Amino acid sequence: MERTLALIGFGEAGSTFAKAAGWEATASAFDIDPARHAVMEEAGVVAAATADDVLGGAGLVLSLVTADSALAVAQDHAAGLAPGALFCDMNSVAPDTKRAAALAVEAAGGRYVDVAVLAPVNPARLKVPLLVSGPAAQDAAEALREAGFTNVRVVGDDVGRASAIKMIRSVMVKGVEALTAEMMLAATRAGVVDEVLASLDASEKSESWFTRAAYNIERMTTHGARRAAEMEESAKTLAGLGVEPLMTNGTVARQRQQAGHPIPFEIKAKELAQ
Repeated sequence: MERTLALIGFGEAGSTFAKAAGWEATASAFDIDPARHAVMEEAGVVAAATADDVLGGAGLVLSLVTADSALAVAQDHAAGLAPGALFCDMNSVAPDTKRAAALAVEAAGGRYVDVAVLAPVNPARLKVPLLVSGPAAQDAAEALREAGFTNVRVVGDDVGRASAIKMIRSVMVKGVEALTAEMMLAATRAGVVDEVLASLDASEKSESWFTRAAYNIERMTTHGARRAAEMEESAKTLAGLGVEPLMTNGTVARQRQQAGHPIPFEIKAKELAQ
């Protein structure tokens, strides 16, 4: 079967999507890390030696790289796109970053699409919410649905609109995680973990903080470096709107500091007498 789908970047998102969709040989992929070739083979997709090797015959391209390399990937490889190819930039970067990438893609004859991924790819996989914007958003939404994605919504014709929603939302989502880490570090050192969490539970019952604290810390420990890069883009988003990103800059530092460093706290009680 002719290959029409290309993936640039085959990390957690790319490999999760490929395995869930069963694209196999209808898709080809490139990742800067040669070790990812084994994962590509496991998923059944065609592993390429260079990014340009996967682009020429692809009508739909999914860019799934790190936030700090998203712009360079678009600029460096735009010339390799097939005429009229949909370049779906699914990376978590600021609207201005996506607009700069769009200039390169459009100048090379491709069609740039701003795609925001609004939830972790695991366990959502192909059900993960996708927001799509840009002049080719409608065509891209149809192509993404044909590729297997089931939760795709067009939010406008302007590149940057989808990413603005994502980046501004991330100020809260990742900020709460960063505040949780700071709280748990202090509570652990003070020896008051159970008391602090029970106090929060008493004031907010929507979800137990015994569960929420452990979850937030795990997300930062596992994904802190990637999330710090994303939050730097959120800070750029706020700055572009004339809002000084005081807390967001702090979140960048806390996410990066927490990456790979679990907090060794122990929760001894699920419920304490109120």
